[in-house]
Amino acid sequence: MIHAPRSVVAGTLAAALLAVLVGAAPAAAQKAVWNHNFFGPPRAVTTGIEAMAEFYKKESSGEFEIKIAYGAALGPEKQVPEAIKSGGYEGGMMCVGYYPNKFPLLSVTELPFLLPRRTEDRARVEHAVLSHPLIAKEMADRWKIKYFGPTFLPAYEFMGNKRIAAVADMKGVKMRISGLNAKALQVFGAVPTMVTAPEGYTALERGTIDSFGFPYSYTFGAYKLHEVSKYVTEGMAMSGFQCFQGVNLDAWNRLPAGLKAKLPQAQELATAALFKAYKAADEKWIPIFREKLELTPFPPEERAKLAAGAKDIWEAWVKEQEAAGRPGRAILDFVRAEVAKHK
Repeated sequence: MIHAPRSVVAGTLAAALLAVLVGAAPAAAQKAVWNHNFFGPPRAVTTGIEAMAEFYKKESSGEFEIKIAYGAALGPEKQVPEAIKSGGYEGGMMCVGYYPNKFPLLSVTELPFLLPRRTEDRARVEHAVLSHPLIAKEMADRWKIKYFGPTFLPAYEFMGNKRIAAVADMKGVKMRISGLNAKALQVFGAVPTMVTAPEGYTALERGTIDSFGFPYSYTFGAYKLHEVSKYVTEGMAMSGFQCFQGVNLDAWNRLPAGLKAKLPQAQELATAALFKAYKAADEKWIPIFREKLELTPFPPEERAKLAAGAKDIWEAWVKEQEAAGRPGRAILDFVRAEVAKHK
């Protein structure tokens, strides 16, 4: 029998031990990178997700990064839910009004004259609704989406080339507003026409739209609608889109527990960033609008006429949801209770 030299045996054992140790060592944590689709340019409303991205990058020491793609660079605005569900990208901004029947229960917050007028109060109500278990289930079951970040919007005013100072002025006017709010305008002869935010400038310039409903004031300035308009309302203060930042559930579930636990803190930072940005935008844009356009006050008594039929629209929405087997009454009652806290 031939015996190997002791030095060879020792070397072999050492190598084997090293191999075991290396094999047993945990693999280095892989950096998490989320691609996040956001339509339109950087503006006041993007400050929320920007604050969240900065927060998570710092808290994770660079091991979790949210890459924001502006201008819907990752895909069309109207296909965000499908893209997130399929894993085309991890997250994106969504506005319920762009997706008829895709978020049926969540559309409750787009009912006319339901949410509070003050932006701060709207934000609190929207956050409560987006966090509701029934809404979370709707997002998860239909689209594999989780509510990630707030994108509450200020109340809507109208800018365009038709003067609107009373409900009578709406007759025959092509007005851009979301579906459920459109019902309140249709009563007075308005012709609701839906186009996306990035299409607004061209739509007004070409006359496809007579008056464009947008959150006041930052959005009008961001999309330069005042350059192709003559009038702007103040006082209509309508509800508009319900927007939010959503992410793919699988991507969320892969995050470390410590980062998941920081979501409420990140959402608070996003909310504070949005409040600050909206205030700065008002200080910048409102004087410009008043200088370049005819400011058209919309009196409280005219707004009251618009709002008078709102509850009938709410009830019709409940009936439609219940007929489809969805708890419309429970959700509407929840929202109304949340709104009552801020009156």
